[in-house]
Amino acid sequence: MTSQLFTPITLGPVTFANRVFIAPMCQYSVLARDGVPTDWHLVHLGSLASGGASLVITEATAVSPEGRISPQDTGIWNDEQQEAWARIVGFVHERGAKAGIQLQHAGRKASTYAPWGTDRRGTVAAADGGWTPLGPSAVAFPGYDTPEALDAAGIDTVVADFATAARRALDAGFDVLELHAAHGYLLHQFLSPLSNRRDDQYGGSLENRARLLMRVLDAVTDAAAGRAAVFVRFSATDWLEGGWTESDTATVARWARDAGADFFDISTGGNAHADIPVGPGYQVRFAQYVRSLGEVPVGAVGIITDGAQAEQIVASGQADAVLIAREALRDPHTPQRWARELGADEPALWQPQYERARVRR
Repeated sequence: MTSQLFTPITLGPVTFANRVFIAPMCQYSVLARDGVPTDWHLVHLGSLASGGASLVITEATAVSPEGRISPQDTGIWNDEQQEAWARIVGFVHERGAKAGIQLQHAGRKASTYAPWGTDRRGTVAAADGGWTPLGPSAVAFPGYDTPEALDAAGIDTVVADFATAARRALDAGFDVLELHAAHGYLLHQFLSPLSNRRDDQYGGSLENRARLLMRVLDAVTDAAAGRAAVFVRFSATDWLEGGWTESDTATVARWARDAGADFFDISTGGNAHADIPVGPGYQVRFAQYVRSLGEVPVGAVGIITDGAQAEQIVASGQADAVLIAREALRDPHTPQRWARELGADEPALWQPQYERARVRR
């Protein structure tokens, strides 16, 4: 039986060799605090590219200094960062994988302490190198400082920053540009009624709350123009009454598809504290819902740790691809292992330097 998980898929102008993608994973490892990816990022992303996944997506990469989640985040707002990313992209390509970058602005969740290297949490003080976070409204994420609400000029600046970052990413050689509209960061903050209390053209109705995302998407798809696939990552639900819902996600995904987006990476949560029933594949049903109602290609994420599980998700039509994160950290060669378990063309996934280690049948 042919494995559906290990068949190619074409999204926009890019064809991927299989349907196992590496999801973005923040590393908080720019210790110089200048946004420039380091040898850590080269080795981290390079090892994942060597494991057989067809696409490796970088961590959330800020489009501006104030868009970083923490001072230790990567960025792509200047030449030095672009050149460092180009080196990493070249290495990923040499391993036979496509390279994606997740473009993001953290909004009200910016300027926070990294989860390792310090025992401090919350918003980084100015004395420690922090800055004033921005958001759709002056509504704080619990435990963080209250953001400054973006005015019209500030919103225009955000759109311009995404456009410039997209052009830099393309010049660095990336095959995929993913907009981070999930996990409670700026684009998600505008989408959700929990964080968007505006009464202008960016607040109130679903169309208004989606306006920033659609403007950013228009700018990024114009830049991509057949050179790269454009993905959008959504949190399908806030998991709270009165928040962003899977129905909202399906509707906006359809609008985004019509505006030029090629694929939707479906996660959940992150915009407020919520009681989330975590378990194996717990977010797959949201991907299936958005795929069906929105009539868009989607990726499923969330505790997908087994080859048979991943195969069933794709073969049954719940999603068009799976994205793995923690399982790939535990074993960067997870796609190769899954291919062997599923009887797929495993030898094609191996680097020649490691061929001697491949298990023979």
